Amino acid sequence: MKRYFEIYKDIKNKILRSEYNAGERLASKRVAADKYGCSVITIESAYGMLIDEGYVEARERSGYFVCRIDALYKQETQEINIEHLDELNNQTQAQDFEYSLWFKTIRKVISERGEQLFIKSPNMGCAVLRNVLTDYLFKNRGMIAKPQNIVIGSGAEQLYETVVKLLGRDRLYGIEDPSYSKIEAVYVGEGANIKKLKMGNDGIKSAELLDNDIDVLHVTPYRSFPTDITTSIPKKYEYLRWAGGNKYIVEDDFNSEFYKPAQPIETLYSLDTQKRVIYINTFSKSLSPSMRIGYMILPDSLLETYHKVLGEFSCSVPVLDQYVLAEYIASGNFVRHLNRVRRKNKSNK
Repeated sequence: MKRYFEIYKDIKNKILRSEYNAGERLASKRVAADKYGCSVITIESAYGMLIDEGYVEARERSGYFVCRIDALYKQETQEINIEHLDELNNQTQAQDFEYSLWFKTIRKVISERGEQLFIKSPNMGCAVLRNVLTDYLFKNRGMIAKPQNIVIGSGAEQLYETVVKLLGRDRLYGIEDPSYSKIEAVYVGEGANIKKLKMGNDGIKSAELLDNDIDVLHVTPYRSFPTDITTSIPKKYEYLRWAGGNKYIVEDDFNSEFYKPAQPIETLYSLDTQKRVIYINTFSKSLSPSMRIGYMILPDSLLETYHKVLGEFSCSVPVLDQYVLAEYIASGNFVRHLNRVRRKNKSNK
């Protein structure tokens, strides 16, 4: 610690403990230098800090005087012990991820992209990642999505918030009962009204859809948490029939990449001919819980509203992370990772 800062703290604490009273004159710089065993310049620096923070005032040809600080006067001072959090070492959820390959991808992107990484991301995310996601979804999930309809966000919760901002708080949002707790927490936190809809063996019960004036339906068709229910094809078409008119479905496709080998799950988004499905997925399950990157596919009918309501907001995912993920997917490493985990999961059953 610098000597002038030690002297500053000593004098400040004496002022706060009333050892120096308001209006009292402090020792001259030369006398204080002798007292603290330092140079006059050091005292000038300490006194300067006290003046800047309002503890002391300098009076021309008179010296330095203690200011009156009524709100803090006679405040007790105490030694402060700086505490640190224990570093977490949770490797159980990401043990299948090849970290070395990810770090190799980071080095490659930094080497090849250079100054591009310092260009601000567009509002909806970098074109390179949105283009790569378009190709990946078509080749591996049979989903046709245009890059201009894809929005990049920092995880599922942030994308849920975007849904409410986009569709409005005055709509009634139906969610599965039971469902992932963060879904309800985010909707309620954003001021939206929600209705919990009871689950049957293959999805939300039909009577629950008919009996409630729901405007937006948030569903997790593949292995909904915590019930582990996967929505049947007839039920999916029932959802889509329900969504006619001015209603929307939010398809939360969390965990869907880990379908059985050679048996990809057909999404509501792919079945939707009326363009009423908002598709959401993330990489926190497929890659690592620390991977706070997700994406949302908007119907054409919502693009104008998105740009009007949210067009001024910045993308919340760092540019470097977007480029690295894009390279990881484009190189085929993401699909190889998924296939490896699928085979492992199959062998463990």
